[in-house]
Amino acid sequence: MLYQWLYNLADEFSPLNVFRYITLRSFLAFFTTFFICLWWGPKFIQKLKEKHFGQSIREDGPQTHKVKAGTPTMGGGLILLSLLLPVFLWIDLVNPLVWGTLVVTWGFGLIGYIDDHLKVSKKNPKGLSGKIRLIGEFLISAGMIFILIRFYNFSTTVYIPFFKNIFFDLGYYYVLFGSLVIVGTANAVNLTDGLDGLAIVPVIVSATTLGIFAYIVGHYSIAQYLQIPHIAGVGELAPVAACMVAAGLGFLWFNAYPAQVFMGDVGSLSLGGFLGMMAVLTKNELLMILLGGIFVVEALSVIGQVASFKLTGKRIFKMAPLHHHYELGGMTETKIIVRFWIISILLAVLCLATLKLR
Repeated sequence: MLYQWLYNLADEFSPLNVFRYITLRSFLAFFTTFFICLWWGPKFIQKLKEKHFGQSIREDGPQTHKVKAGTPTMGGGLILLSLLLPVFLWIDLVNPLVWGTLVVTWGFGLIGYIDDHLKVSKKNPKGLSGKIRLIGEFLISAGMIFILIRFYNFSTTVYIPFFKNIFFDLGYYYVLFGSLVIVGTANAVNLTDGLDGLAIVPVIVSATTLGIFAYIVGHYSIAQYLQIPHIAGVGELAPVAACMVAAGLGFLWFNAYPAQVFMGDVGSLSLGGFLGMMAVLTKNELLMILLGGIFVVEALSVIGQVASFKLTGKRIFKMAPLHHHYELGGMTETKIIVRFWIISILLAVLCLATLKLR
């Protein structure tokens, strides 16, 4: 762990003090991760091709997607593996909040990997049972939140966005609440991942925003000035978020239209779990509804479609999730993708504005 070694040497060699700054390590983590992902990407994609890990396309999906059949999937593994070295180089792994985030991210990634592997090995788009997947996700997220509350005194208070003095303490009920945030975010990202590059940019935008929140909330003076809750140690999640943003950009290099690789559930679930955990640890659980507005709307479109069909026998949309509805309505794939990106950026700016609107 390079950071810890440099940290200890700083007492003897003062110029090394710069490595104690979260901002510097965030930049170092960002560029290290990006270039690892960019260098390793072609080799990783080639390996997926050799193993015949190709995407299965839904029979009831848009006909334009038929040409995507066989495109390598499970590309989210590239994102997760690109994080390994930078995390050990630049992140303080003594910090329990860092470990909590990494366990949730890689734990959800493991569930996604099992799901993807079943899909590609059996050529079945359904993959892992939904109930088993949800049970695994709740066990991982609830377990980590409980450990942080029980052994590291993590706050169980929930703050209301846009208001300074409205908050409530859930006690150990926070375990369930926090788990719902994490699992809900993970599955919403999973539903959004349906077009080339559609999900990864909103993930990058959300991770960047939450990384900024982590730095601010973890900095006592800034948090006091902005009158927001200070959480000791959460600032260390800023370089973790920088790693995720860089890995996402590296993945986008290959996932942009027309995609050379899809992220698969190993990517969408792990990235969604990461965002959910970041929202929980930075005390932006409710704000995540706004920040992840694209994911929320996509998830609600599926819920509304299913509920409407079961209750009335009629469908609200031509097809769910929402991006398929626009596709079947004649909008081009690239236009849908870019417009969703624009909306995610606007929502992120609005969320950052809440820092002064409280």
